[in-house]
Amino acid sequence: MNLINTEFTLLIVDDEKQNRLLLTELFGTTYKIIQAKNGVQALEKARQHRPDLILLDVLMPEMDGMGVLRELKRDDATRLIPVIFITALDSATDEENGLNLGAVDYITKPIKPAIVLARVRAHLELKHARDRLANQNEWLESEV
Repeated sequence: MNLINTEFTLLIVDDEKQNRLLLTELFGTTYKIIQAKNGVQALEKARQHRPDLILLDVLMPEMDGMGVLRELKRDDATRLIPVIFITALDSATDEENGLNLGAVDYITKPIKPAIVLARVRAHLELKHARDRLANQNEWLESEV
């Protein structure tokens, strides 16, 4: 399944403008991009836009990425949005903590563009399949 040039939306969250620009440049011609520069903005934009995938930095002032993910998972409106951490934290413990909180993937900086592209595409394909299955189940239940 090829999901390039579809109407998927990515929310890119990083307090460093250069990191947001790098990821926007990487994905901007393929997907719709929304940016947030901190955790509070990330939660607002996630609730408002319901992106298909969130690329989330861990190390941010005020509310870190782990706190953002906890809040996303508590809210029925955002709990199913897949989150990929993109972070400088590279220990196995940090990665384990992020995945245990509910992140679907964990990528360390500096990023390798080809790897990030492949992982985002794979997670969007999974989300697309999950959404189609949920819609089929809803349709089947309404027919019963």
